[in-house]
Amino acid sequence: MTLRLFLLTVMVAQAQERSATIFAARMLDPVSGRVMSNVLITLRGDRIESVEENSSAKGAVAFPASVTVLPGLIDSHTHLLLEPEDALTPPVLHKSQAYREVEAVAAARRTLEAGFTAVRDMDSEGAEYADVALRDGINRGIVAGPHMFVSGNALTITGGYMNLLGMNPDLTLPDPAIMTDSRDAMVAAVRRNAKYGVDQIKIYVTGSLPQVARPDFQALPQMSLEDVKTIVAEASRFHKDVAAHAYGGIGARNAIEGGVRSIEHGLFLDQDTIQMMASRGVFYCPTLYVYSSEPGLERNGVEFMNGVRSRHRQAFQMAMKAGVKIVFGTDAGGFDHGANAHEFQSMVDAGMSPLEAIRSATLRGAELLRKEKDLGSIAPGHFADIIAVEGDPLRDIGAMMHVTFVMKDGAVVKRK
Repeated sequence: MTLRLFLLTVMVAQAQERSATIFAARMLDPVSGRVMSNVLITLRGDRIESVEENSSAKGAVAFPASVTVLPGLIDSHTHLLLEPEDALTPPVLHKSQAYREVEAVAAARRTLEAGFTAVRDMDSEGAEYADVALRDGINRGIVAGPHMFVSGNALTITGGYMNLLGMNPDLTLPDPAIMTDSRDAMVAAVRRNAKYGVDQIKIYVTGSLPQVARPDFQALPQMSLEDVKTIVAEASRFHKDVAAHAYGGIGARNAIEGGVRSIEHGLFLDQDTIQMMASRGVFYCPTLYVYSSEPGLERNGVEFMNGVRSRHRQAFQMAMKAGVKIVFGTDAGGFDHGANAHEFQSMVDAGMSPLEAIRSATLRGAELLRKEKDLGSIAPGHFADIIAVEGDPLRDIGAMMHVTFVMKDGAVVKRK
């Protein structure tokens, strides 16, 4: 046995030997929607061994009735390699990849301490596979952070979203995504991402906000139905799902018909498109809060942005009524990492119940990731990802901003 294998074996054995018990006077179970009383949670290694209601503390770490214990939260749309100022100046022009990785290490820690024990990171925007490196560093215990499911380099088209538009054409500049102007290029990009270890493929099927037509809010379509089908088929061969940045219109319909797993943002989704999503089981990650908080949005025009927010809210409400699978996602990086829980308030303000908002960040997030047996619930066999918030989030969703305890993989990250 090599020294490396021996040390790994010892580490695994030590993790398996760890055991602890947690006693929660109040625990919210997203599955049943109930607040359970006097719950004893037994942990072994990085997993939950048992959950017993109406129990006694039995010497466990005890939480009082003033706090609510919940499963670790899942943010299904983050950008840990971005910071808010990057919305004003593309980071590929003024930050090295090494510096961005340093920023991301700090962002990962803040995200975890805010109660988000898992994230789906939705492209590095020009930092190549720094997100893969960060995920691997977290998994190996080198740095602290959430479980990460990463996208590497997103796929777009020349002249579309994630191009550096309006630059001097005499200069050769890096782009924040892969330019895929043919199906052969799309296949090659999927293969390259798979080669370097991404968890999912991200595509841009509609353009950016400045490319939205006025006054009818028509989003620039970037990929045809056959384009999307080609990408989805190649991604499936590598057992990868596809997520589509899609504001609405033809681009969103092509993405849904083409077989993507999720629609990101969906600002201008109409009723027919939403019904198509519901019937096909396509997930919707709306990211409401960022469209009121990201720096520089008003450069698009105050009246236009007010219209964007109004249409976005309508799409969200139609999706709720249609029974679309809505997942919690923030686009954090467009605003400060660690402030992710603001999205809960935006969802509730738009008409979602607090319980459904919490389910979107637990059960549905886990389903989107195909990790229902690992994440999203405090249940035997799941990862010991557990948080506590001050107050009752079912009465006041603002309680989700006040995380007092975070445990990930059975290890305490934050205790107040």
